[in-house]
Amino acid sequence: MTQAARTGLLQICLAGVLWGTGGLAVQVVRDHASLSALTISGYRTGVAALVLVVVALCCRRLGGVRVLLRADPGRVALVGLATAAYQALYFASVVLVGVTVSTVVSLGLAPLLLVARDAVATRSRPAGVAPTLVALVGLVLVSGTASLGGTGPSPVLGVLAAVGSGTAYAAATALGEPLARRADPLALTTAATVVGAAGLVPVALAVEVVVGGPVGTADPVALGTLVYLGALTFALAYALLYAGLRTTASSAAVVATLVEPVTAGLAATVFLGERLGVVGVVGMVLVLAAIASLGRPTRSVSARPGPASAPAR
Repeated sequence: MTQAARTGLLQICLAGVLWGTGGLAVQVVRDHASLSALTISGYRTGVAALVLVVVALCCRRLGGVRVLLRADPGRVALVGLATAAYQALYFASVVLVGVTVSTVVSLGLAPLLLVARDAVATRSRPAGVAPTLVALVGLVLVSGTASLGGTGPSPVLGVLAAVGSGTAYAAATALGEPLARRADPLALTTAATVVGAAGLVPVALAVEVVVGGPVGTADPVALGTLVYLGALTFALAYALLYAGLRTTASSAAVVATLVEPVTAGLAATVFLGERLGVVGVVGMVLVLAAIASLGRPTRSVSARPGPASAPAR
């Protein structure tokens, strides 16, 4: 594996680490403000969009955003909306069926879908089957042994929401891969996030108005944590994801992002005093071993994302 490919895989793993802190951050917000998960998701996306636009403006990359939107507006819109749908459906699934089932179904379905896509495209057994299966076993062990709450009030609807979330995650990653190979990561992240915010924020606010829930908070801890969620667990994390996708296949990328539940489990152990136990630790080791195995040369991925490579969770 080339150095560029290793760097790309590391960037995706770092994105997973940031996402893994998101659950703890959401809990902090809910401890200080009575905001729903959907509203928090809307704020997270909105803050991320604002941060990215400011950064793009300061770095003089808004021109790249406009070029990308003119060149492939449909695909950029699909990536942004799929990303927004992924997190909104995931949060809904958490409320309906609980965190454990939501995590296993949502995060576990995406790599299976992308490996199946590779199998259909190549008409052969993809090279990433073994790491994917090992990582999924680890995911089940980590999620099933963590103290993540019981089953929610509507298991069937919750599982359906998780399936939708995993499908949207796989779609966003697959659609974003070819864009990432030819576009500047900051421009792509900014364009997709602005589209996602335009789709999710109005829906989140409308739902809260209909149900009579709060749409804001003045609590400084909650506000600071919302900024963290948007700036780091969304804006920076997705910039790292798209930067990594320049040299990493989407099917390998979603396996690498399974470092997210590992991080979440470690964060819960350190900050919340939860105990994973031996089975949970074994699950973490399996996930990390599967990710490490992705560093072996299995398929050729061009590290040169110039215009000639243009194409296309």
